[in-house]
Amino acid sequence: MPTFPFFWVDAFTNHALGGNPCAVLFDADELDAGAMQAIAREMNLSETAFVLRSDVADVRARYFTPAEEIPLAGHPTIATMFALAQAGRIPLTGDSTTVKLELQAGVVSVELVAAAGAVQRIVMTQLPPRFMRQYEAAAVLPAFGLAADDLLPGAVIQTVSTGTPQLMIPIRDHAALRRAQLVPALYNQLRAAGDFFSAHLVCLGGATPAGQTFARHLAAFPDTLEDPFTGSATGGMAAYLWHHGLLDSPHFVAEQGHWMGRPGQASVEVVGPRESISAVRVGGSAVLVVQGTLTL
Repeated sequence: MPTFPFFWVDAFTNHALGGNPCAVLFDADELDAGAMQAIAREMNLSETAFVLRSDVADVRARYFTPAEEIPLAGHPTIATMFALAQAGRIPLTGDSTTVKLELQAGVVSVELVAAAGAVQRIVMTQLPPRFMRQYEAAAVLPAFGLAADDLLPGAVIQTVSTGTPQLMIPIRDHAALRRAQLVPALYNQLRAAGDFFSAHLVCLGGATPAGQTFARHLAAFPDTLEDPFTGSATGGMAAYLWHHGLLDSPHFVAEQGHWMGRPGQASVEVVGPRESISAVRVGGSAVLVVQGTLTL
């Protein structure tokens, strides 16, 4: 029976059982997409990561939700890089080690910041943003149990991709964000007719004084219904907020997951002026929770 070593890592947190959990399977080259999808359903996490050899980068990874493959994701990238370093599969070179990671969306750069030989923080440079379709509030917000006037005044709803297209929905305040609840039939119709992978609802102002934004990321079954922390969407959100003039600084702290009992936090940097953003950097810490072997 084939066996695969794996690590279970909590990403975008500095303590176990916070942030967003991800299972990282090593040596997955012999697995096909069907097997990866079945394992992701078994793990039943927001994403499961599979580490493979790469011909064009230092390492390759594929990420699967319980329902489908995702071309680029943030918390599995943080988890995968942390797991590889913990397992000694990425040699750390001083205080900063840069790794080229091949994903379905393309090759991205990931920096591992270390101290005393231990990884303290991992920073992913996401792809240049693409600003895609815009939507009317009345067509979108009912899918989340909200009304059109729950939109942040003057803002637009838009799909933005820094590797994975996410629907950016700016909400007027935390009270409205707390009321948001997915209406599956309406959401499935919206997604089928739309250009996005999933939806990111964001408020200005953090869940704690440290944060400048607070978000919820909702999806429909068989995926997990709410994601504790969404790194890819945080990158798209940062590009959206900077591009549309909703942030005063391109450097900020994003928060998510606090109302789920899994608080997560990321440092975010938008690179470039508002009209010509070249990249978004999303960084966070991670914690190893489980180390084991999967037997098929």
